[in-house]
Parts: sequence; C-alpha cells; structure tokens
Amino acid sequence: MRTFIQNPPAVLEKTVMDKTPPPHTLKAPHLVRIIPNAITITALCTGLSAIRFALLERWEFAVSLILLAAILDALDGRIARFLRADSAFGAELDSLSDFISFGVAPAVLLYLYTLHLWKGTGWALALFFSTCMALRLARFNTNINISKPEWAKSFSVGVPAPAGAVLGLLPLMFSFAIEESFQSYPYLFAISLLLSGLLMISRIPTFVIKNVPIPHHYVRLLLMLVAIIMAALFSVPWWTLTIGAVLYLFSIPASLMVYRRKKEKA
Repeated sequence: MRTFIQNPPAVLEKTVMDKTPPPHTLKAPHLVRIIPNAITITALCTGLSAIRFALLERWEFAVSLILLAAILDALDGRIARFLRADSAFGAELDSLSDFISFGVAPAVLLYLYTLHLWKGTGWALALFFSTCMALRLARFNTNINISKPEWAKSFSVGVPAPAGAVLGLLPLMFSFAIEESFQSYPYLFAISLLLSGLLMISRIPTFVIKNVPIPHHYVRLLLMLVAIIMAALFSVPWWTLTIGAVLYLFSIPASLMVYRRKKEKA
C-alpha cells in the first residue's frame, strides 16, 4: 500500500516504459535464420517461372522448374529445423509457395499444353486441380499441431502437394521420355488431373518417405540404390522420373494396407 501511494499508476507505467528498450535496440535476427525462408521464396519464384516458360512453349524446361521447386520445398523445412529457425511465418510462407508451385503452375501449364482444346471444360479441370491443392494445404495446416502416435508419423493423409503435382504431370513426362507429343490427347491429362486432385483431398494414408524406418542391414543396399537412381536420372531423366512416379502411384495401395495393419496392432 505504501509503495502504491509513493508510486502512483502513472509513475509505475512511466517506469516500465523507461525500462523497455527502444525498437532500434532490439536484437536483429541472424542472417542464418533467414536462409529457410529465402529457399522457400526461391521455390516460389521457380514454380511461378514455370508458367512463363509454358507461355513460351518450352515445356521440358517448365516441368523441370516445377520439379526443382519440389526439391527446394523438401529442403527448406529440414534446413529450418536444423538451424532451429522454424516459425509460424515460415510455415505459412511455405504453404503459399506450395500452392503457386504445385497447384497453379501445373494446372496452367497443362491448360496451355493441351487442355485449351476443350475450352471451358479444360479450364474447369485446371480449376479443379488447383482447388484440390488449396484444400489439401489448408487441411495440412489445420492438422499440423495435432499429436499423432509414433507409428502414424510414417504416413500422410492424402497425397502430398509435390507428389500431387508430379502425378498430374505424369503423362507429360512420359511424352518427353518417348519423344512424342501428346498435345492432341487432352483426355490423358484430364484423367491425370482428376486422379491426382482426388488423391490429394482423400483420406488415404500414404507413405512419408523421410519417416519410414530403415533396418541397419539395409542401409548399404539403400545407398547403392540411390547411386543407381542418380546415375539413371542423369542418363535418362524423363524415363527415371516417369518410372518413379508410377512406382509411387502403385505404393499407395501398399501404404493403405500397412496403415490398417499397424492401426489394428495399436
């Protein structure tokens, strides 16, 4: 009571304000903490640039930029956790980048490539794919803080955004592999966009490759397999990417079976 009389509220407020450091004296973030967000922005610009090269009808380069954005998207989160620089701002920026790179760019690219032949129907397919991507990312953001049992961390609900973009571009990558144009077959791309969009918004559990446990006696074999894949990627890139996308597509039923088995055990 004596302290309150000697130091009325106005004086106490002034004292607290005097002890608060001015804005220009606040500690600035280190440059290393900006690296993950810089990678995310690079992925955003890379995916958006794919639309520019699609307008120039440089289809292979446009698809390559989307694949590069997928690689950058896989790196930014891991680097953020490694540097302990992950934040809510970075998570929201990553979702916006994913929507542009994997939701807008593939849809516009395929519309310019062949779906424009169907006019309004082709554009409706592009809108459907982009909408499914937005719904998938929104669901991921709302569930990111929900705790899961340890065994469930090896699975994702629905197909992830980069994988959905790759599945949507699968017929185009196959056309690059056999060196033949599919521009006169818009129904192939209609099927790929519909299928990948439905897989993204589905509740089907799919493998999260980074969280799949690997037994110790398979590590050397896995490293040899990685070396073979990299050699094939540099030798016949479009065949390698096409086969990889098909294998991922066939892994979805297997992931569903494994998920149900583990759920029953739990």
